[in-house]
Amino acid sequence: MSRVRLNGSAALHDGGFAYSATVAPGPLLFTAGISPLDADGVVEAPGDVVAQTRKCLQNLSVVLAEQGASMADIAKLTIYVAERLQVDLSVAWDAVVAEFGSEIPPAMMLGVTVLPYDEQVVEIEAIAAPGRG
Repeated sequence: MSRVRLNGSAALHDGGFAYSATVAPGPLLFTAGISPLDADGVVEAPGDVVAQTRKCLQNLSVVLAEQGASMADIAKLTIYVAERLQVDLSVAWDAVVAEFGSEIPPAMMLGVTVLPYDEQVVEIEAIAAPGRG
């Protein structure tokens, strides 16, 4: 069972996402920025916001599983998108929603100027509370 409880707000707009998360006592896992790299370290889907968001989420799932956690254990998600248009952030968000459904953890999406790898336009980091405790 997840130690993370997602919280809405009775006073703020119901945007279909959690405004906060409460975590039961136990260990926390902080990830580095997860890039859309394949097993050989090559950026997948150069310049494609949606495909790179999906790949980052897949890679994030692997990192979490290696530490005994799952996507349901995420207490905070940060998505970086290196594009100039707000629509690029919107389509990245749509890919996040497709992954999490109605249980989207509190998240921050940022438009940034540049990311570490050529042709990389998305990077994701997370804070998770593995179910063991």
